[in-house]
Amino acid sequence: MIKRDIFSAIQGRIGKGRAIVIIGPRQVGKTTLLQSLQQQSSLPSLFLNCDEPDIRAQLSDASSTQLRQLIGDNRLALIDEAQRVKNIGLALKLITDNLPDVQLVVSGSSAFELADEISEPLTGRKQEYTLFPLSFGELAGAHGLTAEKRLLETRLLYGSYPEIVTSPDDARAKLIELCSGYLYKDIFNYQQVRRPALIQNLLRALSLQVGNQVSYHELGQTIGANAQTVQRYVDLLEKTLVVFRLGPFSRKLRNEIKKSVKIYFYDNGVRNAIIGNFAALDMRTDAGALWENYLISERMKSNHYRGRGRWRNRYFWRTANQQEIDYLEEADGVLSAWEFKWGRKAKARVPAAFSKAYPEHRFEVVKRDNFVDFLSA
Repeated sequence: MIKRDIFSAIQGRIGKGRAIVIIGPRQVGKTTLLQSLQQQSSLPSLFLNCDEPDIRAQLSDASSTQLRQLIGDNRLALIDEAQRVKNIGLALKLITDNLPDVQLVVSGSSAFELADEISEPLTGRKQEYTLFPLSFGELAGAHGLTAEKRLLETRLLYGSYPEIVTSPDDARAKLIELCSGYLYKDIFNYQQVRRPALIQNLLRALSLQVGNQVSYHELGQTIGANAQTVQRYVDLLEKTLVVFRLGPFSRKLRNEIKKSVKIYFYDNGVRNAIIGNFAALDMRTDAGALWENYLISERMKSNHYRGRGRWRNRYFWRTANQQEIDYLEEADGVLSAWEFKWGRKAKARVPAAFSKAYPEHRFEVVKRDNFVDFLSA
């Protein structure tokens, strides 16, 4: 059992008067997290799995009286896969408003599918958390820092979805199954996706562009769609926590890139499964891109799990004449910049134009011998 970083935070919110909502992509361990919360709670509890048709029927369009009968004397109600219930937002609102002694903990597999249902009904009534694939910190806590550092190449190739971590011998097959059967299920069922094949083609194009700037227009030319369709599908992929975007940092220089974006995957294994390449790093031309994707996604997890105190604006920086920095964070007026290098002998310096334009900055090169400091700083 690998303890999740947000477990203690969620546990500490129980009994504080708001519904707890846990969002995350499929197969990241939301059900296991809810079961652990139930097992470690002293409150009388009820676990409702909305994959079950009869559970969905009892929650859909239910009155407050019916919900009170369903929950009974339980003080902790855990509702898993809540996005599968019609009008779930109204049911959660009725429980929160009419059963103040009941703590709700709700999970949903898709940010847009669940959030659209609950945002308005639960305004001011919920505390929301996001659960990602396992983080480096969670894995190091379970396996030990030294052991996890030895598995670094494995993580860059196969990622850190829980089932992949616990079944390494079947990692390739399970990743392919995840990508073909589960990961995009919410997107393909979404009414605005009229051409599912475009999503798959777009994901492959994005996989091959990790670490590079992308243009919606150029992506559209590659996959046979207009820029507006590409942007809408990227929005869906981001809302379902498959990919995330970095925008360009631009404040002072005329030739700073201002319009393009970079798109990264939340999990390296998913990215490699999409292109069908699990070759060892010393046989690849994209090792640097995998390293960059891994570090930025892990940094994002680390910042998120530490809560509001770790809120950061995130960017990349590049000029028209090819000067660039991989990753920037801005917090409370402080600008920090990092360049990522997989090669042990590789070197990097902060570009002179950046240093001159933003003299009050911090800069560091992140390599294999100091990446733990970057992820924990």
